[in-house]
Amino acid sequence: MQSLEVRIMKTKWKNASSLELNGGNQQDANDLCDMITVLKGRRPGSTPNSDSGMWAHSMTVQDYQDLIDRGWRRSGKYVYKPVMNQTCCPQYTIRCRPLQFQPSKSHKKVLKKMLKFLAKGEVPKGSCEDEPMDSTMDDAVAGDFALINKLDIQCDLKTLSDDVKESLQSEGKNSKKEEPHELLQSQDSVGEKLGSGEPSHSVKVHTVPKPGKGADLSKPPCRKAKEIRKERKRLKLMQQNPAGELEGFQAQGHPPSLFPPKAKSNQPKSLEDLIFESLPENASHKLEFTRFLCSSPLEAETPPNGPDCGYGSFHQQYWLDGKIIAVGVIDILPNCVSSVYLYYDPDYSFLSLGVYSALREIAFTRQLHEKTSQLSYYYMGFYIHSCPKMKYKGQYRPSDLLCPETYVWVPIEQCLPSLENSKYCRFNQDPEAVDEDRSTEPDRLQVFHKRAIMPYGVYKKQQKDPSEEAAVLQYASLVGQKCSERMLLFRN
Repeated sequence: MQSLEVRIMKTKWKNASSLELNGGNQQDANDLCDMITVLKGRRPGSTPNSDSGMWAHSMTVQDYQDLIDRGWRRSGKYVYKPVMNQTCCPQYTIRCRPLQFQPSKSHKKVLKKMLKFLAKGEVPKGSCEDEPMDSTMDDAVAGDFALINKLDIQCDLKTLSDDVKESLQSEGKNSKKEEPHELLQSQDSVGEKLGSGEPSHSVKVHTVPKPGKGADLSKPPCRKAKEIRKERKRLKLMQQNPAGELEGFQAQGHPPSLFPPKAKSNQPKSLEDLIFESLPENASHKLEFTRFLCSSPLEAETPPNGPDCGYGSFHQQYWLDGKIIAVGVIDILPNCVSSVYLYYDPDYSFLSLGVYSALREIAFTRQLHEKTSQLSYYYMGFYIHSCPKMKYKGQYRPSDLLCPETYVWVPIEQCLPSLENSKYCRFNQDPEAVDEDRSTEPDRLQVFHKRAIMPYGVYKKQQKDPSEEAAVLQYASLVGQKCSERMLLFRN
C-alpha cells in the first residue's frame, strides 16, 4: 500500500516593537529591515520596463493583501506589478469565489482520475501533462451546461415515461403492446442524443398517436379507480379532522397530492465529496497532505479570530506512499488564500497535479472560511487573455478580474467581450469612477533613511536630486495611500 501526505513548518519572527527605531548600531538597523515592512524600490534613473518591482525584506499579511488587491504579486521576496497599458501581454489579477464554486466536467475528471489511481493503481493511457492548458474556458463552461441539461432532461423523461405507462395501461383496450415499447425506445434515443452535449431546450418529447390508437398525450392521463378511491378517502378525512387523521393517513404511505410526485433530480456531488471520497481498505496507494509555515517576506501572525493555522506563507506537501511528489506554495491572507506556485515530480504528471492542487486549495479556502468568515476568496495569480495557454484559469468559476485603473473586481463574464476586442481594458464601466485609494497626500509616505524613519515631507527637504521625487511619487501611486503610510520605503 502506498500513501500521500502534506506537512507544514514554522519560522519565528522578532517583534519590531522591542527595537529603538531612531537609534542603535548598524546591526540593529539590519534587524529592523528584516522585521518590519521595508520596500526597496527601483534604482533612480534605471531603464523602465513592463513592470515595476521592489524587494520586500519583511511585510505584514495585511499590507500584502492590500497590494495584491492593487495588482501586485510576489515571487519570493521580489514584489512586482505589471505596467498594464505598456506590456505586450496584460496580466490581470484573477480571483475565484470558492463559496459558489462548482467543479466543471474536466475538474471532476481529474479528481476521479486521482481516486482511481489511489484505489486501484490505474494509470490513464496517454500523456496528460498539458491537460490544464488543453481545455479552453468555453469548453469547460459548455460542459457544465451540457451536464446540467442532460440531468434535467433525463428526469423529465423518467417522469414522462411513468405517466405514459400509466396512461397506456388505463387505455389498454385501444392500444397495442408494441406501442409503449416503441414510444419509450424513442425517448431512450433522445436521452442518448442529449449525452452529446446538445442543448436541452430544443428537445420536445411528444408523440402524436395515430387516429384511434394510443393515448392522447396532450390531455392529462386517466386515473385508476383505486387512486380515485384513495383521493376520496383523503378528502373525507380532511373534512372530519384536517390535522390528526390526515397525518395518520399520510403516515401509512398515502400521498396527499392529487397528482403523483415528480421524480427528484440528481444532486451533483460537492467538491469535498469528490476530493475526500473514502477509499477501500486495500487501496493501492495512500495520499497524505501536510502544510508547513515557510520562510518568506510575510510575517507569520496567529490572531485569535484568524484561522487555526494562522496567516503567512505555507508549503503544502503532497506525499505519495512516503515519497514527496509535489509542493504548493500558498499565502494565507486576511481575505484570501493566494496561490504562489506549484512544483512537482514530472513522473506523476499523468495525475494533472496542477489542476488537482488548485481544487484542493479551493476546498481548503472553504474550510478556512468556516472559522474566519472574511477569508472567502482564492487568488490564482494573473489571467492573460491574449495567451491561449494562460486562459485556463478562467475555468475556475465564478471568478473576477481586477480593473487595472480603479481596482474594483468585475465578474469575468463581463470582461471577456472587451478582452476579445483589446488586450488592455478598463473593466469598470463607470467613466467617473477613480481609484479610491490613490495617493492624495504623498508627504505622509513613510521613508526609512540613515537608520531613521521619517515622513516623505521631511525626507525630500534633504534631497537635491530631482529624479528622486519622481521615483517616490511613482511608488506612492502604485502602492496606494494606505500602504504608503504603513510601509517603509528604504532609501539609501
